[in-house]
Amino acid sequence: MPATDQSPITKSYQPITWNFKLLANDMLGGFGGMGEGMSVQIAPDGRRIIWLAHESAPKNFTAVDVSDPRKPKVVCQTDLPHANMRSNSLETCGNMMAVAYQTSKKDLQPAGFELFDISKPENPKSISFFDCSGPHSRGVHQLWFCDGEYVHCASGSRDFVPTSPGDDQFYRCVDVRNPSKPVEVGRWWMPGTRQGDNVRPPTRHPIDKGFRAHNTNVYPQRPDRCYLAYIDGGMFVLDISDKANPKKVSQWTNSPPYTGFMHTIVPLFDRGLMLVTDESTENNAKDWPKLIWVLDARDETNLVSIATCPLPDHTIYAQAGRFGAHNIHENVPLPTAWQSDQIVLGTFFNGGLRAYDISNPYQPKEVGIFQPPAPPGAPTGTIQMNDVFVDERAVVYAVDRHIGGLYTLEMDF
Repeated sequence: MPATDQSPITKSYQPITWNFKLLANDMLGGFGGMGEGMSVQIAPDGRRIIWLAHESAPKNFTAVDVSDPRKPKVVCQTDLPHANMRSNSLETCGNMMAVAYQTSKKDLQPAGFELFDISKPENPKSISFFDCSGPHSRGVHQLWFCDGEYVHCASGSRDFVPTSPGDDQFYRCVDVRNPSKPVEVGRWWMPGTRQGDNVRPPTRHPIDKGFRAHNTNVYPQRPDRCYLAYIDGGMFVLDISDKANPKKVSQWTNSPPYTGFMHTIVPLFDRGLMLVTDESTENNAKDWPKLIWVLDARDETNLVSIATCPLPDHTIYAQAGRFGAHNIHENVPLPTAWQSDQIVLGTFFNGGLRAYDISNPYQPKEVGIFQPPAPPGAPTGTIQMNDVFVDERAVVYAVDRHIGGLYTLEMDF
């Protein structure tokens, strides 16, 4: 059994590994601060390339050849135009990639998303840029691009004036079937978050992170639905059968009494379940608890929480950095992504990477842990595991938020 009560703060501690085997760690040329965009491409020459978004400037994205996951090799690393922006999110579909650009302040450029031809991974070429800048916009924080036709994104806009500055991003659907000329076809925002709405603005949370869109997941099993996380607004199921006029089907929130920042929704269609994560955004567990929730989603108009994935006592993780849920493997509907409705893999910052068996959805059980030691030079003195992706070979990829780069692993469960 794993030693889950061992403090991850002590810099000399040994890695905690249970049912994971580390294959390799690549610090990505000293630029190992990674965001939450990970996508695997099979290049035209047969190489397996994982594309990674960076947490912050100066780097934009990095491509790594992981054909042999024991010997990852950086093949491309690009720079951002300036330091006041980030490319936190990306997705690939075939030989095309969409990259989100968010600025640190409003009314800066470039802010939006860019499409790239990645048929030659060493030399990605820009196809087009979709501008989302404006006096009240920071651009695009997250995007979803899996069908080669539409980019679904959490974005600001020049013509959207939020009722509160933190409510500046909402759901937008952009048609990219002609990739050289992306065109917005629809949008939706939480009522009350835009000036001019005939609904009162939402009540702010004590830790106010904004009522704005985060993940915008759309799956081929239900192409008429968007599973939209809305940070302090909880989550929404949207009917997007008419993309020009998205409509709310249902909403679920746990905050209050919890502390907001709903991040990711992953429906498990065959089981009538839904996974929901809340992101830890405060150091020293000030926003605890941040959990992976399991919902009964058999009736999409009446979502019911039935369990959470277990975590150890948070006090032993509260000395430095973040601790709590963030990203989970999202069953991205691409041939290069592993699919499972029985196992959940999630990142928990200084809690590392953890895996859960949800075959009994009322009693999720922890079945794997990977907590590496703090990377050299880690500003918090801890690992801050940020994102996870699993390819169809069941190779696991995890990244550190600050400096640790890419970890490749095998899982044994």
